This record gives sequence, C-alpha cells and structure tokens, in this order.
Amino acid sequence: MSTSVTTPPTAAPVRPDEAPAAPGTPRWWFRPVPLARIAVFRAIAYLFIPVDVFLTTAWVRAHADVPTDWYAPLLIGRLLNLPAPTHTLVLVVQWALVIAAVAAATGRAPRLLGLAVFLLYSDWMVIAMSYGKVDHDRIAFLVALAVLPTIGRARLRDRRSSEAAGFAMAAVLVTVTLTYFLAAWAKIRFGGWDWATGATLTRAVVRRGTDLSMWTLDVAWLLPTAQWVMIILELAAPLILLVRTDRARIGLVLFLLGFHVMVYAGVGIIFLPHCIAILSILPWERLSVLQRRDTLGGLPAAPGSPAPG
Repeated sequence: MSTSVTTPPTAAPVRPDEAPAAPGTPRWWFRPVPLARIAVFRAIAYLFIPVDVFLTTAWVRAHADVPTDWYAPLLIGRLLNLPAPTHTLVLVVQWALVIAAVAAATGRAPRLLGLAVFLLYSDWMVIAMSYGKVDHDRIAFLVALAVLPTIGRARLRDRRSSEAAGFAMAAVLVTVTLTYFLAAWAKIRFGGWDWATGATLTRAVVRRGTDLSMWTLDVAWLLPTAQWVMIILELAAPLILLVRTDRARIGLVLFLLGFHVMVYAGVGIIFLPHCIAILSILPWERLSVLQRRDTLGGLPAAPGSPAPG
C-alpha cells in the first residue's frame, strides 16, 4: 500500500507596507512603502503648485501691489526675519516657486529641488497669510513638501520599498488626521457647543448656498444634525491611523474626498491643498501601468527589494 505525503500550503507573504503595527510605534512610523507610490504622489504634489499659484490662490499675487506697512508677518516670519514682500520680491518668489515645482515634478535632483520647493512655498504662504487671514488647509500639504525631499530618488516603476518613504507618508497621514481633529477642537474651543447646536451651517447656506443646498433650509432638523455629525467625525479622526490594507486606504480617500466635494457643492468651499495631501494615502503603485515588470536578461526583477540606504 502506497502512501502520499502532502505538503501543507504555505501562508501568503505579507507585504511590508501592510504588516500590522500599532500606530505611533517605530515599526508603524517606518513601515516600508513602495517607491512607485512616492513617484506618483510627488508628481501630483509638485504639479499642483502652479495650479495653486495661478488659479486657486491667485490673490496672493495681489499682495505685491499693497503697501508693506500692511504686512504683519506670521510668527515664523518674525523668527526667521523674512523680508517684507515688496513688489519685486513677490514676483521673484512666485516665478521661482513655479519653475522649481515643475522641475521637481520630473524627479530629477529630488533632494535639492524638493528642498527649494518647500522653502519657496513656505515663503509664499507667509506672504499669503500675513495680512489677517490664515487658512488651515495648508498644513498637511506643507508637511508633504517638507518630507518628500528626504526620500531621495523614486521612479514610477520602482518596485523597491523604503523605510524613509514610509516615514514620510506616515508624517503626512498624521498631519491629515490632526487637521480634522484640531478643527473639531477649534470649533469647541472658540465656538463652544453652540457651534453644534446653533445655526452655523444654516448661516453658511444662506450666505454661500448653491442650487444643490438651498433646499436644506426647508428641513429643520437636517443642518443641526449635520453639525453634530461633522464634530463627531472630526473628533474620531485618529481612527484614520488604524488603516492598513490597500482597500481600506482607497475607501478612506473616497470618503474624505467625497466629503470635501459635498461641501464644495453645498457652499462653494474646498480645501484643495488638503485634498492633495489626502492623495498620499492611496496605493498608487497598484496602477496597472506601474505594475509591468522590468526585465534584466529576460528575468523579472526581484519584487520588494529594499531601497539602498
């Protein structure tokens, strides 16, 4: 009588960027991330800057034509003793930022050009926000610009993973999370619970409402309920840090972007730089165009090999 020996099936390997780790631990902060994801997000972030400079915040250019006496620099501007934005300085920063961002989007000299973009965009934001208006939708995008140069070279079809890339994306994710959580804290701190129980959204719809939102004024309970839902979701934002799988990342991004699109459709307000930062969560390396295997002597390249350094 013959007997056959069956080999038990081996477990599927766990991808480095999906290995479970408690948020805040070193393993979570430095969980390797595919460099192809960085290459895609880097191009998106840098190419957004000309759009931001010339379209979404074109009003910053107008500060070149106002007296420098109106300039009240932010704390960072005072600490670094940044020069007052004269007409010439604003134009120089504007065009230097756009040229550096387009060059950085190519992936060449990622550390040098990335650092230049971060410094120029930071100065552009000081020029923008030193006249009495400070937007909170820039923080996560600024952090993204700060950490991208630390990663180094990354190509669209780069199949390696990098701990430096993991730390950079974790930093952006934490900042996105804090943006929502601190927004809820600011509502409670400065508006009290009247923000949730009052007519906050009703006033917003009356002032800035669109054809898609005016009908909500006729439903007495809807907008006050939406106010409570917003605060609860923002306070629950730290749960974002528990996201691990690619499917959960995609679902999270769709939910967050859907929320911002809904706000824009209702009252015409959208936080584009923050939405760009949210895109860093997506597993861009899964795009079919990036999954074609590079070959060397007819053999496929080794997947998931660590990045040098």
